[in-house]
Amino acid sequence: MDTMDQTMKFKRKAEEETYQAKDVFQVVYNALKEKGYNPINQIVGYLLSGDPAYITSHNNARVLIRKLERDELLEELVGSYLEKLEKKG
Repeated sequence: MDTMDQTMKFKRKAEEETYQAKDVFQVVYNALKEKGYNPINQIVGYLLSGDPAYITSHNNARVLIRKLERDELLEELVGSYLEKLEKKG
């Protein structure tokens, strides 16, 4: 039997760990701020366009933000914002 016909099991590599959007935002925000960018404008630009050039490579921020889908990041932002509104109201 050819090995391509067999079911194969792949082990997850250490760098393929799961990332929390909250943590990703913190790293990216800090990296952008350290480099002198306006973090909010840059993150919004990335979320709207999908262009990773909006995010600095400083502190591996660009690689990190691309580990999550943009819709996951947006979900985290909207959820966090609405939770804060709920607590105020």
